[in-house]
Amino acid sequence: MGAVHTIEITQPDDWHLHVRDRDVLPDLIRHTAQQFARAIIMPNLKPPVTTADMAVAYQQRILAARPAGSSFQPLMVLYLTDNTSAEQVKSAAAVGVVAFKLYPAGATTNSDAGVTDLSKCSAALSAMEACGMPLLVHGEVTHADVDVFDREAVFIDQVLEPLRRKHPGLKIVFEHITTKQAAQYVRDADASRFGAIGATLTPQHLLYNRNAIFTGGVRPHYYCLPILKREEHRVALVEVATSGNPRFFLGTDSAPHARGTKENACGCAGCYTAWHAMPLYAEVFDAANALDKLEGFASHFGADFYGLSRNTNKLTLKREQQMIPAEFPMGSSTVVPLRAGEMLAWSIVG
Repeated sequence: MGAVHTIEITQPDDWHLHVRDRDVLPDLIRHTAQQFARAIIMPNLKPPVTTADMAVAYQQRILAARPAGSSFQPLMVLYLTDNTSAEQVKSAAAVGVVAFKLYPAGATTNSDAGVTDLSKCSAALSAMEACGMPLLVHGEVTHADVDVFDREAVFIDQVLEPLRRKHPGLKIVFEHITTKQAAQYVRDADASRFGAIGATLTPQHLLYNRNAIFTGGVRPHYYCLPILKREEHRVALVEVATSGNPRFFLGTDSAPHARGTKENACGCAGCYTAWHAMPLYAEVFDAANALDKLEGFASHFGADFYGLSRNTNKLTLKREQQMIPAEFPMGSSTVVPLRAGEMLAWSIVG
């Protein structure tokens, strides 16, 4: 059988996206809107989005920044804190907020207001169980004595498994997983006694291992959190992503930072992939001889997990090379995409 040159799939959604705020929104939203029908919008702004009113206001700013004629829909998430109450959960559900996000304090960008002790969130988590609202977890511990490459595996044992046992009805998305331990945990997790669990996977963690950060020198645009891991972990992630298992679905974690804050003595963590996300994912699935599994991963499984209707529009990808631009406008600054200046093997054509 010859190589597939064109694929048409149901228009996908991005179940993990950062678009920042204010003047940069139009430059960032247009890249996502050219591929994705909907996206889960991360709430780690300054200040973080912690209330229903803040989520509604942020959603309106995003909608106003869409390209003319775009029907892209932002799905809003609130930032879980030590002080989140059950009443705040109910208020969020009433205005259409789709989930809460757990950032362990200090885990990543703008996470200083994150949770210090999950026991402080028991009432909020119980309310989420009761209304079926998922908890999205940044799955890393932040203890100084835990190696940065081990933080995800330790999180499973010390945080995630106890959390599921204490709140057995809680739906959980283990976001941007990076290790074989996480892949295996989600794949094998008991769904008969506990709430549903899913996981998102990013293009960078499927395409690269940690060598990419250091090839020819320090390459800051490959630095993200959770950090890229060893090759054995990347292989395990590709295996579950391309398996057709509905617990695994697309979440780019596209995270724009101004060029100067990445190319810096203390550079920010995050890879910008919003412009070329679907061609990057197509490369992964093509290399694994699993293009037939791309639609489920990108377009079906996330919507099913969140209990939303699947999209009806289509997206067409063609095996056609294109150059990734060196940078893009981002308000008054610029953002450098992952793999800037290199070639993509696939293009979006419709």
